[in-house]
Amino acid sequence: MDDVMEDSQDIALETPAEDVFMAPSIDKSRILAGQSYSHFSPVPKYVADDTSTECVLGVDEAGRGPVLGPMVYALLYLPLSMHRSLLAETHHFDDSKVLTPTVRSTLMQTLCTPASDLYETCGWATRVMSARDISAGQLRAGGNYNLNAQAMDATIDLIKEVFTQGVNIKEIYIDTIGSPAVYQKKLERIFPTVRIVVAKKADSLYPCVSAASVCAKVTRDAALDVCYDPYVANAPTDNSEPTTAPEGWGSGYPSDVRCSTWLKRNMDPVFGWGSECRFSWSTAKELLEPNKVAGLKVDWPAEEDDDAMKVTDFFLATGASAERDEGELATWFGRRVTEEVF
Repeated sequence: MDDVMEDSQDIALETPAEDVFMAPSIDKSRILAGQSYSHFSPVPKYVADDTSTECVLGVDEAGRGPVLGPMVYALLYLPLSMHRSLLAETHHFDDSKVLTPTVRSTLMQTLCTPASDLYETCGWATRVMSARDISAGQLRAGGNYNLNAQAMDATIDLIKEVFTQGVNIKEIYIDTIGSPAVYQKKLERIFPTVRIVVAKKADSLYPCVSAASVCAKVTRDAALDVCYDPYVANAPTDNSEPTTAPEGWGSGYPSDVRCSTWLKRNMDPVFGWGSECRFSWSTAKELLEPNKVAGLKVDWPAEEDDDAMKVTDFFLATGASAERDEGELATWFGRRVTEEVF
């Protein structure tokens, strides 16, 4: 897996905000255990009261490139008639990278507050894909389960569950992964009754995708805080050199010096890091190589067996050994038949 390189502006925007809103999509125990999981909001009252209400749904992700923390896929749906008026005109949703951390958290909090207009009309869901599971998929024996395939499966599973809840989805907009045309054709085969649009920069073009990007970003930021908490709790209290830098691990992107510094300071020589790290990223792989840092090299010696025999030894015996083996085989299967018998 080639690490996704970000420029300095992207890194700054991806750095988690302080006091990020802890949405219901945050399951601390599962995050700390390195587990992937999904969260679905209740079907909003406006939609639940009239199941014939036609809805639009948007999908986006956050945290595709970082070496640290989960990748989060999110969707948001609401009645088609309210798509732009409610999301774009009333609440000014936009691509999450354009919005400030405070605005993102505020929008997410409003979405999760009972009796608010967003809560009453919008449903949403997230799939937290843990760093451990992402790496396991990419490194598994028998074939690489690449990030695009994992992301596509997460998207499909989220959408299917919304249909299972009885929501009448008529339009779907998705920020692309890979080729938009290929991705769109696959989704159209799975959901043939729905109008589907897969496009680059969809989070800037379609308000429902913008809203999904906020759900994904706020959930990932909060998940990063949860992942980092144990390191703060275990920080040394004496005057020894701290392993946790004051600025934390920054954005989690490999090209972020705060992230690379944290990885070097917190690397266990045997186990590397915890479940917050994507071991399939080249950044982690290189740091674990013995010639990169002062780590431990493990040799797995195999005891030599002087008496070991090859399989062919049982078929290539000659001389006295051959005569002995032949006699033994004769007693297994009967006596040798000679010419005198005939």
